[in-house]
Formats: sequence, structure tokens, C-alpha cells
Amino acid sequence: MSKEGVKQTNLFSGVIGFWNRIKEKHPNSAQFFVFFMLSNGVTVLQFVLMPLFRSIFAQTALVSTNFQIWQVGTNTDGSPYYIFDFQAGAIADGGGGGLAFFLAVQLTIAIAQIINFFAQRSITFKSNSSIWRAAFWYFVAYVIITIIAAAALGLYQTPVYGFFMDTLGWGSFGETTADVVTMIINSAISFWVFFPIFKIIFKQVPEDPKKPAKVV
Repeated sequence: MSKEGVKQTNLFSGVIGFWNRIKEKHPNSAQFFVFFMLSNGVTVLQFVLMPLFRSIFAQTALVSTNFQIWQVGTNTDGSPYYIFDFQAGAIADGGGGGLAFFLAVQLTIAIAQIINFFAQRSITFKSNSSIWRAAFWYFVAYVIITIIAAAALGLYQTPVYGFFMDTLGWGSFGETTADVVTMIINSAISFWVFFPIFKIIFKQVPEDPKKPAKVV
């Protein structure tokens, strides 16, 4: 092996050794760091998927399909406040994106969270408990968080898109930028809520000891 190869091997071994010492001395901090890195990777994936799905659905009549459900009170101007508030019409034309925007957001989040589920279970928490039980509670948490995130979206969607598209005058680029900001906010909500949930549902249970072989 060349000197350069030996240096790289020693460097790699040093990094692994350092990481193992961190895990041994600070297991919870190490676990949170892995969770943080994987979550960021999933967020980057959402940055890619969101514009892709939006461009696909933008070519359909779903943009003109109103999707406003679950009214909870009213806005300051007296208009109804919906948890899921996606008014018909393109955002660039003053609408809320309609059913097309809703589907783009939800498909993006759903794909990202499915990947996040398996990655966090296997890599971060190294869980060996029932995957079906964990998946059930993960789904319940996902639905609740989706509703919370959707309700929050109604508060900041119009100001965020208006700021980048109109105030800054960025037009379509501003709309894409606002998509990214929206994903960051959604990811931040999921990040802080899911970590304690994962700590509960992703357990490491003792494996049954192997039964001694019968002597014939």
C-alpha cells in the first residue's frame, strides 16, 4: 500500500475511533447528531421533489380545483380560516395553488417521511422492536403533524410567497424560493416533534436467548 493509502487508512481509523468514543461517552448526543444529519438529508430530498411535483401538477386542471376544508374560526379580515387552505388558482395569479399544490406538498412529505422512517429506525435508533407497531404509531404521528403543519401553513404561506414574488419582484424564481422556505419550516416542525416520538416507538428489545440444542 502506498504512503498516501496508509495515511487515508489511518485517518479513517482515527475518525471511526473518535466517533466510537463519542458514542460511548455521550450516547444520547451521538444519537441526536445522527438523527440531525439524516433529517437534513431528507430535507434536501424534499427540496428536489417539491418543485418537481409542483411542475407536474401545474400542468393539470387540479390547479383550478378548490381545496379548503376544516374551518376553524376566521382570519383578521373576517374570512374563514381553514386548516387545509388551498384556494383555486395559481399562486402567481393570487390563488392558493388549489388541489395541485396540496398534492405536491403532501406527496413530497409522504415520500420523505417513508424514507426517514426506515433510515432512522435502522441507522439512528437501531431498533429491533415490531416494525408494524412502530409504523402504526409513526403514521398516527404523521397525520397529527401534517394537520398541525397545514394549520401553520395558512399563517405564513401568503406572506412568504408575497414577499419573494411581489415585494422582491422575483416572480417565478421567488415562487421556487418560497417553496424552499415552506419545506424548511415544515421540516423544522417535523424535526423537533419526531425525535421524542422516535425515542418512544423505536425500541431496542432484548433478543430471546437461543435454546440449547438437544442432545440425542
